Amino acid sequence: MDRRKELKRQYKLMKKQMGIFAIRSKSSDKYYIKATDDLKGTMNGAKARLWGGSHPNRGLQKEWKEIGEENFIFEVLEELEYDKDESKTDYSEELTLLQMIWEEKLLKENATFFKK
Repeated sequence: MDRRKELKRQYKLMKKQMGIFAIRSKSSDKYYIKATDDLKGTMNGAKARLWGGSHPNRGLQKEWKEIGEENFIFEVLEELEYDKDESKTDYSEELTLLQMIWEEKLLKENATFFKK
């Protein structure tokens, strides 16, 4: 039992990969982007919700259902590095800013986004 508690504690102390990812439709070239403090977990969760038909973005969910998973690309757009000050634990402002930067950048490239 102590081993299990120790593994759990170690997992909680791990620094997860932070940043922004995109789900892009190959057919319509529309984007869904999301900034998160856990890229791997959030991307896996998004894929699971799409498979289950419960993704919060209705436009993305509809297209996923119509054309299938093989017509979508999941990609990390940018990773956010941890601050050298290890006492910092809240990166929500940086992630929000990163999402705004990427929305602007993609709009300049004439990208379109899935409507909510």
